[in-house]
Amino acid sequence: ADAKRACAVALRNRWRRHRVDPSLRDEIVPKNILMIGPTGCGKTEIARRLAKITDSPFVKVEATKFTEVGFHGRDVDQIIKDLVDNAMHLTKTKLRQRFEKEVNEVVENKIVDFMCGETSGDVTRDAFLQMYRDGALDHRVIELELPEGGGEGKGMELGGSNQMTPERVVIQLEKLIPGGRLGGRGARMTKKRMTVRECRPLIEEMEYERLINSDVVVKEALKAVENDGIVFLDEIDKIVSSSDHRHGADASSEGVQRDLLPIIEGSVVATKHGNVNTDQILFIASGAFHQCKPSDMLAELQGRLPIKVELKGLTADDLLRILTEPEANVLKQQRALLETEGVELSFTDEAVRHVANLSAEVNRTVDNIGARRLHTVLEKIVEEVSFHAPEKVATYRETGGIGPLKIVIDVPEVDGAIGELMQKTDLSKFVL
Repeated sequence: ADAKRACAVALRNRWRRHRVDPSLRDEIVPKNILMIGPTGCGKTEIARRLAKITDSPFVKVEATKFTEVGFHGRDVDQIIKDLVDNAMHLTKTKLRQRFEKEVNEVVENKIVDFMCGETSGDVTRDAFLQMYRDGALDHRVIELELPEGGGEGKGMELGGSNQMTPERVVIQLEKLIPGGRLGGRGARMTKKRMTVRECRPLIEEMEYERLINSDVVVKEALKAVENDGIVFLDEIDKIVSSSDHRHGADASSEGVQRDLLPIIEGSVVATKHGNVNTDQILFIASGAFHQCKPSDMLAELQGRLPIKVELKGLTADDLLRILTEPEANVLKQQRALLETEGVELSFTDEAVRHVANLSAEVNRTVDNIGARRLHTVLEKIVEEVSFHAPEKVATYRETGGIGPLKIVIDVPEVDGAIGELMQKTDLSKFVL
């Protein structure tokens, strides 16, 4: 609850900052958060849900993937570059949604033109348009002009996870040169024959490229990153050494902490799309801190993560809530999957409680992996039903069964499926 509250306050403060007098706005910086808690307790999920609710640029990175500048590996600047790429994708998606209706109309008209000609009468066009919408023309073959080298429906890159290598620079310039593969008005065109179903996404992509200005995409994306970006730094404890063991290879880990300081504090990072000011980006760091303490972090880094919240391990009651309260909980997911086979799966309340208790027990006696344990236990329970579902439904139909095949999971079924798992748990304590 403390972690959710801290994230909610940080998010609300962003909304408040946008409404503060401009003279004071630049002085207000986000209060970055450090989450401390065992694996599987919901640290990452909180940040992911936060970004989804706000539709903000979001990137989750593991601190262990980065190395100090000068060492072989990824530099911490790549975090901001990945965030920009994510924002480019989000911005492009929003713009596509804005033009979706217009593009659909253009595509329909173009395909009808291919089918019956531009000079055909309204009655003929309406008839073909209705046939097209009903899917009756999907397999008809038409001939259309596409940019040479096109046809994959990808068009010009407006973002991506790859870095701008010299080879990519050449490719991008080739696309911009008039008469190049995908160059503007001078682009060479080639005729291709394909079905209506195949050509629709290609025509859509061409229309989106015509309507969406890449400069606008870049401008909006950079603005979104600087004002609404969220960076989740996972496993930050893995680059922190205990105060008793700061020597040898740990020097590189401490170097990563030092490299993170200017980005979290606020600096300008150069990306292939433009410079990004990190002053207003919200950083949420998390770690289990089993081998070290938060106080073992560099003092400067501690100061840049002023809000510290501790998440406790999940109890059986917490696991029960996870099983039942979320709108798309794992039980509902299992039911939906088996419904496609004609099986109506249900769990009794006692069985659901038993699953939560067993998961908590396994977490306590073996490694504590938190809510992820529920997936292990549930998959074991429904494994038999899931594997034999087609045969059981076929037999049910042959014997005159009507409607879905109903299967109820009760406590005995749970014990029968989990018995082997619990037995392994009991033996594990004797393994050296």
